[in-house]
Amino acid sequence: FFLLFFLDQKVNGETISKTSGPRKQKHHQRSRKDKPQQHDFSHPLLAAALKGHSGSVTCLDFSSNGKYLVSCADDRTVRIWSTKDFLEREHRCIRANVELDHATLVRFSPDSRAFIIWLANEETIRVFKMTKKEDGNFTFTAAPEDFPKKHKAPIINIGIAETGKFIMTASSDTTILIWDLKGEVLANINTNQMNNAFAAVSPCGSTYTPTKCTTSDVKVWEVCFGKGGDFREVTRAFELKGHTAGVYSFSFSNDSRRMVTVSKDGTWKLWDTDVEYKKQQDPYLLFTGKCEVKEPCRIALSPDARVLAISSCTSITVYNTRMGEKEEHFVNVHGEYITDLVFDINSRYLVSCGDRAIRVFHNTAGYRAIVEEMNGMLKKATNEATRERLHQQIKDAQNALDSIYAKKN
Repeated sequence: FFLLFFLDQKVNGETISKTSGPRKQKHHQRSRKDKPQQHDFSHPLLAAALKGHSGSVTCLDFSSNGKYLVSCADDRTVRIWSTKDFLEREHRCIRANVELDHATLVRFSPDSRAFIIWLANEETIRVFKMTKKEDGNFTFTAAPEDFPKKHKAPIINIGIAETGKFIMTASSDTTILIWDLKGEVLANINTNQMNNAFAAVSPCGSTYTPTKCTTSDVKVWEVCFGKGGDFREVTRAFELKGHTAGVYSFSFSNDSRRMVTVSKDGTWKLWDTDVEYKKQQDPYLLFTGKCEVKEPCRIALSPDARVLAISSCTSITVYNTRMGEKEEHFVNVHGEYITDLVFDINSRYLVSCGDRAIRVFHNTAGYRAIVEEMNGMLKKATNEATRERLHQQIKDAQNALDSIYAKKN
């Protein structure tokens, strides 16, 4: 499992509810009188607007089985949405109430049966188990105790390894902590006087973090466990070098073989990270693209690595990774700065948050990339079974595009 750096009270399950149709970390509860008006946004590629929250949504995460999207907001709730309802008129969600606090970050467990949140006021991790009832609703049971408070600076991200062996928390100073699932600290990674600005656990179990403006490098660490599952150590794996200014954010493909970074130097980079770093092999730079970005800025790579999206303030731009071409541009998507940007695990949707609504976009750029890629492979294919498979993939992607545009027209 690897880690990277870049510079610069209890929840109770409720019944199912139905709804239709500049980034600032919130450390206080928004008063009801202070509630802003809902931002109005429309676009032909907007698949859904999830509007259950009454406060600003700060974080999103898809379950590994692709069935659910979890969101948290400063309205003291965590909501779990059914992805199969994204194209329906009504969007089902199950609400969990966070009493006397609110969550700023949320992450599903690898088995999709639990989630963790970062509590804004208590400044710690709380773990919840999800139990599905016969009627389809969930009940939420919090662990007997929250994690101990260890960080001294504001938290910037949390993550869970896909293996389920550790949890990562990173703060805006030089501290990254590796925990076991019971709240014991396994390791403290100190980034040596370089403050963290972002951190994440890769799908293969790595954690990545950029550091503040003073460096343009992204450092990767491996969290090592023995054959018996016991924790051993955290070691440096490799670095991504090439940007000429601080890195804002990064993202991974589903198999961790590709990675994208976006920087203050006005470029994004696509990397091949499928390397034997223990033999001193460095990641390969595959492509450098230009972009216009302002802080706050996030980047998301689709799980199949065919497209990427970059959010800058309140707008989103989508690029293909094959030629680096701009595919879509969504302006003023949210009334506040975009706080999170993610693709679903099947690369069908791009989802963002930043105000009270969660915007779900069709990933038409991804379908177009499939058609282009498969057509290129079809010209070289000689095996009949391979040609049939490629024809079917092209047909499925084209049918998806035709369906999306037919509904919008």
